[in-house]
Amino acid sequence: MSSSTVQSLNKLPTQADVLPMTPEQTSNSFWSSNPLSSFVIEAYQSLHSQRRALSLANPGTVENLNKEVSRDVFLSQYFFSGLRADLNKAFLLNPAFQTSHTFSIGSTSLPSYAFSALFANDNLFMQGNLDNDMSLSGRINYGWDKDNVSKVNLQVARGQPSMCQLEQDFKGADFSVNAKALNPSWSPKTGFQGVAVASILQSVSPNWSLGIETLYSKVDASGPGDAGISYLTRYVAPKKDWIFSGQLQANGSLIASFWRKVSANVEAGVETTLQAGMLPITDPMMGTPIGIQPTVEGQTTLGAKYEYRQSVYRGTVDSQGKVACFLERKVLPTLSILFCGEIDHFKNENKLGCGLQFETAGNQELLMLQQGLDAEGNPLQMPPSEDAI
Repeated sequence: MSSSTVQSLNKLPTQADVLPMTPEQTSNSFWSSNPLSSFVIEAYQSLHSQRRALSLANPGTVENLNKEVSRDVFLSQYFFSGLRADLNKAFLLNPAFQTSHTFSIGSTSLPSYAFSALFANDNLFMQGNLDNDMSLSGRINYGWDKDNVSKVNLQVARGQPSMCQLEQDFKGADFSVNAKALNPSWSPKTGFQGVAVASILQSVSPNWSLGIETLYSKVDASGPGDAGISYLTRYVAPKKDWIFSGQLQANGSLIASFWRKVSANVEAGVETTLQAGMLPITDPMMGTPIGIQPTVEGQTTLGAKYEYRQSVYRGTVDSQGKVACFLERKVLPTLSILFCGEIDHFKNENKLGCGLQFETAGNQELLMLQQGLDAEGNPLQMPPSEDAI
């Protein structure tokens, strides 16, 4: 008897009033023929088809929720005080390899000397820093593919506890997931110790996305851990000329940011922070606490960025009486001048910073590019733009 005959006999019904199985039924797997799993599969397929019909895009990461305001417009990432000189030297372009020497005098935030090195290619990014106090920090990013990136941050400083952060980023078609752990450790007796954070940002429309972030922290092995949930939102205008983002954090603070593209060279941003808290009330005679009083503190910062062909200017003013500015001017293809200042009117304090930034090349090809020339010595073609200050 042939195998085809045996298969045909297996399809014959063994009970009365039972029809043989159709070819579609015989081709189905166990999961698709099971009523419970088939319902889950059909529900997922229906939801996936509806999401595709909405033409949703990836909303970006939670880390970059308000980067247009906090990183691009505001100058907190660039401000320094005292005198500063940076000497950067690029040896390769692809893969990229660059070293940097930073010298500083009179600064409260920068070390007197710091050396850093950077290496990057299509999948790997590595950067390390070492200062005169022998504080070592480094980070490694490895992309398994364009949507899946693993990150490691390390920091070792004299007289301070070491820091290790493990992070994983995953970007889907219309969502982004991030998970990170700070100084994680595990033991059978105490369980998990450290800080763990997980977040997801999901697009609900072509321009609007919602997210949630959970945090769990346990520093003391003998004590209980702390947990919190934060809620996130981000809206991008159809023309992408303005962006709104908001965060309701677990500690009771509310952060709202608004970014606007004013013109081709001008951007503006505003950020408001409200912090709710409790203030204890004490008896004026006995000095003992007799109750608590809810309080709300807030701060608003307004900033603008002017970017031109040879210079970039950033300025901010906030409700705490601080006015700050940062100017970066490229006077030569390999030389830039940095200037920043801050005045605190309420505290009657001020800060001033001046710096020079040198860019040198490790080979002839990079030197020609820094001077605006191609390999044959001809000027590079650049799009026309307004010159400025």
